[in-house]
Amino acid sequence: MKKFLSALFLFTVIAISVLAQPKMPTPEEMAKKNVDELETRLKLSSTQKSVVYNYAYNLAKEQVALMKKQQATGYDDEEVTKLYRLNNETNKNIKAVLKPEQIAEYDKITEERLAGIDPKKKKKKLKKGEEEEKIVGIEGLKSVKAGQP
Repeated sequence: MKKFLSALFLFTVIAISVLAQPKMPTPEEMAKKNVDELETRLKLSSTQKSVVYNYAYNLAKEQVALMKKQQATGYDDEEVTKLYRLNNETNKNIKAVLKPEQIAEYDKITEERLAGIDPKKKKKKLKKGEEEEKIVGIEGLKSVKAGQP
């Protein structure tokens, strides 16, 4: 009976630890989330949405493959550089599908993503007469303290 209870306890602990690990999103989930946000903010037509989804899906496939490879073998600068090139190419291809007013908003979305800004989160209210401090470019990335998102 003690062995049975010990085995049951051990099985439960292992099952909980496996379930507690964050699940890596699939390329389909990543592309859908990305395209849904773009559709909402850019008011994409159905044709634009399907073309953008294809580009986003191809990029997401490469991202997931790189994450899995890095988990198995470790960090590789060459692979990361390849992914950056693909990301830049994807952005260029998406912009080719968009209208001029959509491109301006897409650039804004890209800047927000690079800066780590989540448009769904509410901003802190500032006191009357105070302005929000904005740091753009690489300086904004350097100013983030370690451990902050």
